[in-house]
Amino acid sequence: MKIQPIVEGHGEVEAVPVLLRRLRDQAQAFSLDVGRPIRRKRWEFVDETAMKKAVRLAMLQPDCAAVLIMFDADDDCPKELVPTIEAWAKAEAGPMPCAVVIPNREYEAWFIASIESLRGKSGIRADAESHPSPETPRGAKGQLESRMVAGLSYAETVDQAPLTAAFDFALAHSRCRSFRRMAKAFGILAAAAGFPLTDWPPAAWIRET
Repeated sequence: MKIQPIVEGHGEVEAVPVLLRRLRDQAQAFSLDVGRPIRRKRWEFVDETAMKKAVRLAMLQPDCAAVLIMFDADDDCPKELVPTIEAWAKAEAGPMPCAVVIPNREYEAWFIASIESLRGKSGIRADAESHPSPETPRGAKGQLESRMVAGLSYAETVDQAPLTAAFDFALAHSRCRSFRRMAKAFGILAAAAGFPLTDWPPAAWIRET
């Protein structure tokens, strides 16, 4: 059984499976797999017809048991977008579970929130400090670059998956509301796919708040 992601960026095509498999392993739902993400343009996530078409395609993928829709908030409000897009997806998917997660403002905010755990990786400086409000700045990629060794730059297709493999989930969970949404969505989708989680999110993450 698989969670089938629908994502926006080229970097997320490689990074989101890493993210979901880390969450799966943390939850010890080892038989749950992740499909190769379907990539769509930003406008297609906020267009009802295009979004429903993407959900139909996701449902056709082998062993699809649940659908995860993920794209960056940018300047939009996730609290306003999530209910609308989730309603479209669920109307199309019927009994198949769907969840929408919108990192605020960008996926890279989760890296900034847990930057201490990324020191020495992908050019992150040894003295890098997290932002006091990591989901607030517009331009999280620039914020990340400002925490890299001088002369290096961040490239989604090169760096996003390795950083996803390394960032501290407990720190991101304590500092990013949208990552808490990610954890909750994973739990819902895993349970719906036949993998109910008894301790989710992990108690250690909660104690970090």
